[in-house]
Amino acid sequence: MKEIKTAAVIGMGNLGIAYAQHLSKRMAKQDLRIIADRDRIDRYEREQLFCNGERCDFNYITPEETTGSADLILITVKYGDLPETIQAIGNQVGKDTLILSALNGISSEGMIGEAYGMEKVLYCVAQGMDGIKDGNRLDFDHMGMLCFGDGEAGVISEKTRTVEAFFKKTGFPHEVEMDMMKRMWGKLMMNVGVNQTASVYLCNYGGLQTEGLARETMIAAMREVMPISEKAGFPLTETDLAYWLKVLGSLRPEGKPSMQQDVEAGKPTEVELFSGTVIRLGKEYEISTPVNESLYRSLSRD
Repeated sequence: MKEIKTAAVIGMGNLGIAYAQHLSKRMAKQDLRIIADRDRIDRYEREQLFCNGERCDFNYITPEETTGSADLILITVKYGDLPETIQAIGNQVGKDTLILSALNGISSEGMIGEAYGMEKVLYCVAQGMDGIKDGNRLDFDHMGMLCFGDGEAGVISEKTRTVEAFFKKTGFPHEVEMDMMKRMWGKLMMNVGVNQTASVYLCNYGGLQTEGLARETMIAAMREVMPISEKAGFPLTETDLAYWLKVLGSLRPEGKPSMQQDVEAGKPTEVELFSGTVIRLGKEYEISTPVNESLYRSLSRD
């Protein structure tokens, strides 16, 4: 089994900073590469990045630099930046490179695989992160974990074992999942409810953890994903809903989902990835999605 010795991270948002900071304490500086364009690197070096009050000391490289390929690439950008990101990682992709995408939604793996081959891609979801980013400072109680595995249910491939060994060696929180497609649909269901509802009601996780209109809206939006997931071949049940509500319940109440932070900062949101996907598939399968349509209208106005 191949050993992962070098890694690259692209996307210095909540997940990217947290993951890179964790790995930077357990890898040689030159073996962990943070990919960013020159303008971003200049800003990071000028203003610095901080993770839970600690200054980050990262090894930055531009997409144009030829350092040799990385054994593992972690993609932690927003969905709208994915096409540009796929091009930016090109010099880090080699014959044996493995790629994990921590993006929301259910489509990034296919886009990456189309560019570099699905044999390099593992399916992945990030869950349990409760970070709040204010400018160049990220603070969190829970980094969460990466759940990853193969596209085929019941299979654990050598490439999955390779990444698992690296995460164990570096103490990176993770879970190998035997049914990644269902897990990804479950994460979509959670995002559809949590991220969108918090963004519309402008409440933190605590506002969704307690009974009230916001929590009722969130659960109703999540339930609209269930019949769609069944038609897609990855049926979600009330048991799955309870699991993801438990994940929500584990987050610090004052935390906020990244989508709400984008709304407050006036940045583009991932509404098309969430209710946009639910509405589109609902029409395809002739399933009503009124709650998500309402959330979509509210967030599109924003």
